[in-house]
Amino acid sequence: MTEAHFVLAAEKRSEEGRRNSRRMRRAGRVPAVVYGDGKPAESISLDVFEAYKFLANEQAYSNVVTLKLDGHKESVLIRDLQMHPYKDEILHVDFMRVHQGELVTLSVPVHLLNEHSAVGVKMGGGLLHRALTEIEIQGPVGKLPEAIEVDVAELQAGASIHLSSLKVPAGVVLVALKHGDDKEVVSIHAPHGPAAEEGATEE
Repeated sequence: MTEAHFVLAAEKRSEEGRRNSRRMRRAGRVPAVVYGDGKPAESISLDVFEAYKFLANEQAYSNVVTLKLDGHKESVLIRDLQMHPYKDEILHVDFMRVHQGELVTLSVPVHLLNEHSAVGVKMGGGLLHRALTEIEIQGPVGKLPEAIEVDVAELQAGASIHLSSLKVPAGVVLVALKHGDDKEVVSIHAPHGPAAEEGATEE
């Protein structure tokens, strides 16, 4: 994790149910809930404009968020975000309370490095294929990476990179590997057609 600090203001709400949630959204608030860490769940709401701005940053999903709630602070992770099926509208957000060092599971994005200069693309004429756009990890709060970086600079046409080849911080594990599933992360498909045949003839 970086030292970036993520803070979001919230207010408690007493009214629940779909009708009240719709009324809340029309008033510019987003219904949400915060739970976990042995404390009762609390129904809360967020300012819609602050919520959109905050949730647009992918780093917010793998960092501990300080939730400023009616005079006190809660350390939380975003656990679920419900969007309208066809409108750009946040319907509900779930936050889970956490404490430093607690073991948690979440998904982080995959960031490819040097994808446009990869050997298999630039020299081999292959097509880069992203098999995974995010990876589920497990690790202690405070050591969770914001993303998994995968350098494909030396990746050849017809080759691939799997989970077992990735580097992660100490104490962090890839959930799929725990279950023996060494998934493909990225590959470069070898070229087909006239261009590939021409290359084979030249060889």
